[in-house]
Amino acid sequence: MKSYRKILYFDIAQRRQFVNITQEVINCLLESEIKEGLCLVNAMHITASVFINDDEPGLHQDFEEWLEGLAPEKPHDRYRHNTYEDNGDAHLKRSIMGREVVVAVTDGKLDFGPWEQIFYGEFDGMRRKKVMVKIIGE
Repeated sequence: MKSYRKILYFDIAQRRQFVNITQEVINCLLESEIKEGLCLVNAMHITASVFINDDEPGLHQDFEEWLEGLAPEKPHDRYRHNTYEDNGDAHLKRSIMGREVVVAVTDGKLDFGPWEQIFYGEFDGMRRKKVMVKIIGE
């Protein structure tokens, strides 16, 4: 069995942002030369998420509004976590959206359903962030 690992870096310009990272993950799969196996993609930050969904702007706006309704950023003093940072909401949003995804690799391709794409969801950005891609298989 072969193993491949790569860290992807993203400069996130906003506090909250969804970034389609599907092509970067496909590039990793091509580099790995693995044809059958599993691909793990996970956020390396406790205030970020990796998830699979449709790449449709209306849906992304729905996510933003839904998450903000569940865990509003402000007022910052509503969160006990906000002692030296104001990111308590970001931790909760990450818990809702998840840490990682695993995608089957079949015949050298990510084995997606219709419309599926991989996204990095950032909830406390405005700095450089990273995502780990780990692929195992033959």
